[in-house]
Amino acid sequence: MTDTNTGGDVRLTGISKTYGSFTAVHPLDLTVPQGSFFALLGASGCGKTTTLRMIAGLEEPTTGTVFLGDKDVTDLPPYKRPVNTVFQSYALFPHLDIHENVAFGLRRRGVRSVEKQVGEMLDLVQLGDYARRKPHQLSGGQQQRVAVARALINHPQVLLLDEPLGALDLKLRRQMQLELKRIQTEVGITFIHVTHDQEEAMTMADTVAVMNGGRVEQLGAPAELYENPRTTFVANFLGTSNLIEAAVAEGRGAASDIVVTAGGGTLRLPADRCGAPTTTGGKLLVGVRPEKISLVHADDAGAIAAGRNQVTGRIVDTSFFGVSTQYVIDSPAGSGLQVYEQNIERDSRLAPGAEVVLHWNPAHTFGLDAAQDIQAGVETVEDAT
Repeated sequence: MTDTNTGGDVRLTGISKTYGSFTAVHPLDLTVPQGSFFALLGASGCGKTTTLRMIAGLEEPTTGTVFLGDKDVTDLPPYKRPVNTVFQSYALFPHLDIHENVAFGLRRRGVRSVEKQVGEMLDLVQLGDYARRKPHQLSGGQQQRVAVARALINHPQVLLLDEPLGALDLKLRRQMQLELKRIQTEVGITFIHVTHDQEEAMTMADTVAVMNGGRVEQLGAPAELYENPRTTFVANFLGTSNLIEAAVAEGRGAASDIVVTAGGGTLRLPADRCGAPTTTGGKLLVGVRPEKISLVHADDAGAIAAGRNQVTGRIVDTSFFGVSTQYVIDSPAGSGLQVYEQNIERDSRLAPGAEVVLHWNPAHTFGLDAAQDIQAGVETVEDAT
């Protein structure tokens, strides 16, 4: 195998994949920096797994080039690429114990002395005491760590993870998110992780590429994508957003804020958080995340600090989640607005039918092009989970 310690970026140049008349991946340029934890996030059928399989050599690109470091590997078969893949089905050998499962790749390459390397790898995934157990004697999370150890012992330049946590229950999945991030940080190998789970991508990845319809909709750090979505699809798919149809009252000028009107009221948003045209009189989608909003009973509206964005409405539904309560509000500015409030001091008046005021810092508001589908990404989330 190639010396994998020299590493290098993973670069896709003009990569695409078509099946007959169907385009699974449109021409794509993507660079994954060496040593990073990179996530391809999207719903079923968005092209993320096809992209991963083209990096692995399991799918042949219709067009384009795959580089690992400065080496063109487009035409190399999978076994000649310094890449290993962990799938959702861990594919452990049931008749071999954990030690031999992890040692398999080394023995196949003719390495005779494997004890030290296998021991180090099992310690890395915190399974040193389980070496002589069979896969069926381990939990799902432990089996997943064995699969990671078996892949990493070959010292690949890149580890590809295809929905590796999909078979685990929610609590175990969250534990494994932290575990995988710890392992990646320790070994320093490039991880490329495919998932439809937004929380999973944001918890683990340094960089996330949100895919939709075979294209990368937006690329960036998790916090950047969440706080500054550039499309309605990203705003809705990555968490939840309240998107309000508004008219521009004062476009970009010397002032740092854009002023819009919605539902008879006035809202402000920072000019640098709006990538859409803002001609006075034009349409704009104004967005704010549910957890950024505070909710007060209409009787207390006078106590709201000056300068806050405000929207009046009526509570139509509440849901208690333990750490927070979700409120759904119908308003002249839009129906079905959502607010998440931490359960610190609950106001018993905030019940269905109550007249309320939603208020938030204008700096937490973003603007999107109103020509987009306001529902893009909403139904997709439900289909993907």
